[in-house]
Amino acid sequence: MGKLVFATNNDHKLREIKELLSGEFDLLSLKDIGCMEDIPETGPTLETNASQKSFYIWDRYKINCFADDTGLEIEELGNEPGVYSARYAGEEKSSLANMTKVLEKMSGISNRKARFRCVISLITDGIEKQFEGIVEGEILLEAQGSAGFGYDPIFLPEGYSHSFAEMSSEEKNKISHRGKAVEKLVSYLKSLN
Repeated sequence: MGKLVFATNNDHKLREIKELLSGEFDLLSLKDIGCMEDIPETGPTLETNASQKSFYIWDRYKINCFADDTGLEIEELGNEPGVYSARYAGEEKSSLANMTKVLEKMSGISNRKARFRCVISLITDGIEKQFEGIVEGEILLEAQGSAGFGYDPIFLPEGYSHSFAEMSSEEKNKISHRGKAVEKLVSYLKSLN
């Protein structure tokens, strides 16, 4: 397989994916290939956004690549914020503002069921394959912990007593939506070799 580009400008995601791949592949960032532009994410679903990002890189650079789109889906809010998770509280993409908005909307609601869903779009030699990872859980009443990023402080994964933001990256990666999607990605990539 050789080199593989992860189409993201999110340093947190890049670090997490590098840990998950644990040296299996030569992972390049957008900076590594000289791609400095903001890749559009205008699709109505996680699937279309992931696909849009990976094809953006393939069409311009002809390098095998993958992109992900991830959303927090809250049952009681009709699966909001979903595809708008990163910019739920506005275009500045503030994690704190996003969490505050979720907690305000969930105020007084007893059904706190939620899930994180990650879709990865992989393009090898111009052909796309998608992988999905889901982790079920619930929205906490208040933020807990300072590790992780995004909505991690208010998300309690099913079967655990502490939020994603209270877990070590190793512990989170074992059970996370992105971890599950990357596991499928890696086993597919290994099958190509």
